[in-house]
Amino acid sequence: MIMNKLKTQQRLATDKLIRWSICLLAALTAVPLLAILGEVLLRGYDQLTWSFFTEPTPTAYKAMKAIEAGEPIPGGIANGIVGTMIMLSMAIIAAVPLGILCGAFLAENSKSRFAQFVSYLTDLLQGTPSVIIGIVTYIWVVVPMKGYSAIAGSVALFIMMLPLIIRSTEETLKILPASLKEAGLALGGNRARVMLKVQLPAAFGGIFTGVLLAISRVIGETAPLMFTALGCSFIRFSIDKPISAVPLLIWEFFNDPNLQELIWGASLFLLLFVLTLNLIAKYLAKRWNQ
Repeated sequence: MIMNKLKTQQRLATDKLIRWSICLLAALTAVPLLAILGEVLLRGYDQLTWSFFTEPTPTAYKAMKAIEAGEPIPGGIANGIVGTMIMLSMAIIAAVPLGILCGAFLAENSKSRFAQFVSYLTDLLQGTPSVIIGIVTYIWVVVPMKGYSAIAGSVALFIMMLPLIIRSTEETLKILPASLKEAGLALGGNRARVMLKVQLPAAFGGIFTGVLLAISRVIGETAPLMFTALGCSFIRFSIDKPISAVPLLIWEFFNDPNLQELIWGASLFLLLFVLTLNLIAKYLAKRWNQ
């Protein structure tokens, strides 16, 4: 009796020790993230004004004069926001339908050799460094077009988004109940019709979550855009000309001592945008699971 009581106490103590150890390790992993968020928030929150979102990047001369006069640096990141949205929109228009169709094909034909080959290429593309994608896009798009452009930047983002959407679509379709497909086929629908009318609508929540995560993954990329979009100091809507983006602006601010203060506001905007996308993705995933 005493031995059983001692063993029970020992198990409870071990359980409590392991539980507290896990909590401590989890808290330690959150420290770098909280430190980054706190630093960016403290340095950048006062820059998030209306003019910061509506005016283009100031010149180094204007920034230097403002610093000498002890005034806030004029201008903002409107050119970067416009450029980011343009390139991101074009990449989404191309990557979402192609990624969903490819993911559906892999889910339906997972045992065929061609599907296994495509799946291998998808994993390979997903692991390719972004700077390599930028160089390849430069050769494929920038050189033939004889200039940097929003089109080239969107192609680079498209290549990076595509494997993420393919994989999320494939995995979402695979976990759907087999009875959905069987019921559709039993009602006389062919495989394509059942996929488009039954399976894809049922998997919409998971697919949409994957799309949002893919967007949040590529929106902060700088290296591919340096080789493709190049950057622009004013607001531009032409897709065949060099265009700016928020990550490019952060890199430009870092290289100019007169504009370095604007790094924090641009970084905070980018972090808040990515955080919003991730929260929306988690909310949709939770609703879809329910």
